[in-house]
Amino acid sequence: MPDVWSILALVLGLVIGGGGTYAWVRRQDRLNLHRADARVKELVAQAEKNAENILKEAELKAKDEYFKRREEFNREAEQIKQQQREQERRLEKREDALEKEHQEFLKKERQLHHQEKKLHERREQLEQRLKQADELVAQQMDRLHHISGLSREQAEKMLLERLERELADEVAARIKKHEELLKATTEERARKVLAVAIQRYAAEHTADTTVSTVDIPSDDMKGRIIGREGRNIRTFEKVTGVDVIVDDTPGVVIVSAFDNIRREVARLALTKLIADGRIHPSRIEEVVKETQEEMDRNILEIGRQACLEADIGHLHEKMLQLLGRLKFRTSYSQNVLNHSLEVAYLCGLMADEIGLNGRLARRCGLLHDIGKAADHEMEGGHPKIGAELAKRYGETNAEVLHAILGHHDDVTIDHPYTVLVAAADAISAARPGARRETLEKYIKRLEELEALACGFPGVEQAFAIQAGRELRVVANAQQLTDSEALATCRNIARAIEQNLNYPGEIKVTVVRETRCVEIAR
Repeated sequence: MPDVWSILALVLGLVIGGGGTYAWVRRQDRLNLHRADARVKELVAQAEKNAENILKEAELKAKDEYFKRREEFNREAEQIKQQQREQERRLEKREDALEKEHQEFLKKERQLHHQEKKLHERREQLEQRLKQADELVAQQMDRLHHISGLSREQAEKMLLERLERELADEVAARIKKHEELLKATTEERARKVLAVAIQRYAAEHTADTTVSTVDIPSDDMKGRIIGREGRNIRTFEKVTGVDVIVDDTPGVVIVSAFDNIRREVARLALTKLIADGRIHPSRIEEVVKETQEEMDRNILEIGRQACLEADIGHLHEKMLQLLGRLKFRTSYSQNVLNHSLEVAYLCGLMADEIGLNGRLARRCGLLHDIGKAADHEMEGGHPKIGAELAKRYGETNAEVLHAILGHHDDVTIDHPYTVLVAAADAISAARPGARRETLEKYIKRLEELEALACGFPGVEQAFAIQAGRELRVVANAQQLTDSEALATCRNIARAIEQNLNYPGEIKVTVVRETRCVEIAR
């Protein structure tokens, strides 16, 4: 039993303990719940307080932002209003200026209208006065014609003749003064340029020849040259186109021809045949052919050397061949290639003196007579032929072509280099020993000079002196005055320039004198 009670007591204790524990736990739960509710309320109150604070702060920030944005908007609006006011002021000023200009324009328009009206009235008055003046002039002219008994044409002729006589002295004085002024400034410079050019270049005297001589070792060689029944010499003359003269002159055979190239080919071929010793028709033809080929190469080399010597730059090979052919061409006994080189040097020196291109001037001078290398093959004068050949073979410089074409005054001179070439050509041709003129041409040129001068009114006699370099003209003192003599001298010089061809220059002197003779008895 005791165990049962113990167990019951134990169970009761457990129940009571469990109930107490449960009651304690419930009490603790209620306390915890109460604390949690209090904490929750506290947290909610704190959160509400924080939310209110945050809301207040947000409201304050929003208000600050609102006021800030409002101030910025007000400032921008004020700036826009200020700009609008400035623009309105400018527009008002522009309107005022336009209005002022409009008023001034209207004022000027009124003034112009008024002036136009005045001018119209004055024009009518002037037309009326001119009409009256024309009527008065017509009346006076009729009266003058009636008094003088002369027509209008006769009166004009008399007046012009009188004016011409009165102004002759003044015109002559002005011409003389102008010429003296030009001579003072140009002759000195031209004389200096020419003197320097001539002094710095000196060339040899030339001599024309149409024959060449070939030395032979013995008189037996003459027979071999002639050949059996003359077949060798006939073959040689036929192939070369020259005349071979085998006479009694010891040790010499003469080769004669007007073509210098043919004569030189014949001389060289004959020299080779004599040195070789084998002289027969087939050998003659072979040697002549070889010599002609050598001569072509030699001509090309001569042209190339002349081009290098003159320092004119590149030339077409055909131009070099034509230039080399001038070595064997003469004009008035003057070697044309030497003459061309001389003209080139003179042109270069004069061009350097006056500030032009010396190399271009030398090119113009060297090529100016290039047409003489082919003038026997083409129609026309050598200036025209030379210009055509130079243009055909690649010469593009207008100054060079014009110098070739116009160095004999065949065309109007448009380039200064043409003047230099003409002057250098005259210097080279006119210097002592440069050319040899035939007696007939010399006399004919002097007669043409004298006849041209005697054709002018008031000229009694004319004398060509100084080998045609000066013309003395004797004027009639009764027919010409001093002023008219001056004009006549000038006209004679111009007529010589236009009508005659001559080397260098010709000085014209007109002599007018009055002689009074009285005999004392």
